[in-house]
Amino acid sequence: MPKVQVKSKVEIDFDEVLNGVAQLRLNELEQFADRVITLRAQRRAPSLPRVEAELLQQINNGPPPELWQRYEELNVQLHEETITLAEHTEFLELIDIIELADAARMRHLLELARLRAVSVETLMEQLGLRRHSHG
Repeated sequence: MPKVQVKSKVEIDFDEVLNGVAQLRLNELEQFADRVITLRAQRRAPSLPRVEAELLQQINNGPPPELWQRYEELNVQLHEETITLAEHTEFLELIDIIELADAARMRHLLELARLRAVSVETLMEQLGLRRHSHG
């Protein structure tokens, strides 16, 4: 089926956008911020080498919002001591997924820092990134 591109003529005030963003859950807000940072980086250096652009994209990929939402739900249950054995097992599996994603992110950050000949801390500062602090 053919597709047609439609551009909206709707104008939204900047403060309205911020009010909408303020309603996001913490994990959604962090993902939104990471995407905005990537967009800013692309505009500052639109001609990034392909390898760097791919690394930036991989750095900003992570577990989907649904996974974070379930993690948060189970974390609350854990702290309220209402978690079942099956849910606790699921929670541990989610932790493994998150830790693997964090490790992959760090590998990509290390590679990009190496390519740019800067420390990871300097790179993260340049990109406006911070370490994820979920849980």
